[in-house]
Amino acid sequence: MSNARDQVQRLLALVPYLQENDGARVDDVAKEFGVRPKQILADLKVLWFCGLPGAQMGDLIEIDIESAEGEGVIHINNADYLARPLRLAADEALALLTALRTLREVTAGQDRDAVDRAIAKLEQAAGEAAAAHEGSAAHVHVEPTRPEIAETVNRALAGKRRLHLTYDVPSRDETTERDVDPMRLVVSDGRSYLEAWCRLAEDVRLFRLDRIAAVKLLDLPSEPPPEATPRDLSNGMFQPSERDLLATIRLAPPARWVAEYYPNESVEEGPEGSLIVKLRVADISWLQRLVLRLGGAATVLDPPDLSSQIAETAREALSAYEL
Repeated sequence: MSNARDQVQRLLALVPYLQENDGARVDDVAKEFGVRPKQILADLKVLWFCGLPGAQMGDLIEIDIESAEGEGVIHINNADYLARPLRLAADEALALLTALRTLREVTAGQDRDAVDRAIAKLEQAAGEAAAAHEGSAAHVHVEPTRPEIAETVNRALAGKRRLHLTYDVPSRDETTERDVDPMRLVVSDGRSYLEAWCRLAEDVRLFRLDRIAAVKLLDLPSEPPPEATPRDLSNGMFQPSERDLLATIRLAPPARWVAEYYPNESVEEGPEGSLIVKLRVADISWLQRLVLRLGGAATVLDPPDLSSQIAETAREALSAYEL
């Protein structure tokens, strides 16, 4: 039985195949794609309603099925634009370059070589327009992952084997040792994460690959328990929890965007156009970096000790410039 994902993948290959094989028989096309003729006919009905954005009925793909010696013969029209070379705008090319560079950090071996070749070709095709663009992908920061870490993690996922991690936890300023059963790799905001069942925490955890100090492939199968289900990341990588620290910050007008960008508990209007925002924080160092990066446009109101800690960090940073 064909699901929606299978059908989309098949449709993307079906159009160029029919363009190269005009007059192909339904039975032959079905054999080529490994499905029944009935499924190919269903796919063709979908193609009748496909076209470029804004296209009118007369501009959509046309499918004709003629009877030749008692068997259906397929002809496709109005799909010539799919045969033309793809032209990417500068911002589209840059977005694709950024995605490829992020993907490169979680691949190894031949896969990484393939990504490198794709990056080189795209950079050459994008040309000076991409290099001169203000949002150039060259200025997008992607957290680096050591190749040997990425290679071992990929081997564990491919072979369904357990891993032993030496993992840095900056929020607690400690390094931990733990065995994990890998589930999948996740990429978000330029960082790569291993999602796995952690046998130390007895729960599903996300491990940033750039924080894995060392990794060892164990001669044990990866066997996450039935309750180990992948997290729903549709609302972002960070999922606030009642166990996380509740911080209150005041955002001056230039930093009001923070309230829209990050999950929060509440937002209230403050004096002089500011916002008073309450948000859960799993990693205190993250909040410190955010406040310091906003350069005075954000102030931690609660907890007071965290506010004092951030102020002291800022003073130390300023004193370093005075030397």
